[in-house]
Amino acid sequence: MRVLIVEDDPQLGDALAAGLRQLGMATDWFRTGTEADDALVAVPYDAVVLDLGLPGRDGMQCLARWRSREYEVPVLILTAQDAVERRIAGLDAGADDYLVKPITIDELAARLRALQRRTGGRAQPVWQHGELEYDPAARVVRWRGRMLDLTGREMAVLAALMAQPNRVLSKTQLQEKLYGWADELESNALEVHVHRLRRKIDPGIVRTVRGVGYALGSGRPADVTSR
Repeated sequence: MRVLIVEDDPQLGDALAAGLRQLGMATDWFRTGTEADDALVAVPYDAVVLDLGLPGRDGMQCLARWRSREYEVPVLILTAQDAVERRIAGLDAGADDYLVKPITIDELAARLRALQRRTGGRAQPVWQHGELEYDPAARVVRWRGRMLDLTGREMAVLAALMAQPNRVLSKTQLQEKLYGWADELESNALEVHVHRLRRKIDPGIVRTVRGVGYALGSGRPADVTSR
């Protein structure tokens, strides 16, 4: 899951970005609406965390601008303005959720996961694909009931594929889900993660579609699938 944070307070912005990264989310943090506009054009984010009190163009103006351009990315407003009228105005302007400062990083992450579930049409908190299970809140993956020891990047690759189980994702699309602009990316990192997922879970858990990218496997053991 890749999240855009738009927050002008340097201490809070840095804390939000670092906290969400620790929970396995790729994050990009910018301080102005103009920078956020450019980022949204360049990257297909899964969610935006938007402060209302931005310099220049405020958060409400940013939100109205994005919705007028038909950007459908879920937006969670984060602000110190707790008046009910202000919250109603934000939601009516196209926000998907609203949090009043101060907040905890755990609540913010939980609300972002809920936005991702709604966007993906998932009602259940635990994602299931055949005999593969992924619990985003607990960050636990199980294969045939057995808990797996996956790294954060391996789990992120699997989550990106499970979020769209019937689609083939290109290498670029997967990398956009896994890495923020500040992250260093080695040329063969994605291939390494896919190789390790096949070794730790099952050889058929990730399919290579030659010349296109990767897709989720059937969710059944390879020896059963091939019969």
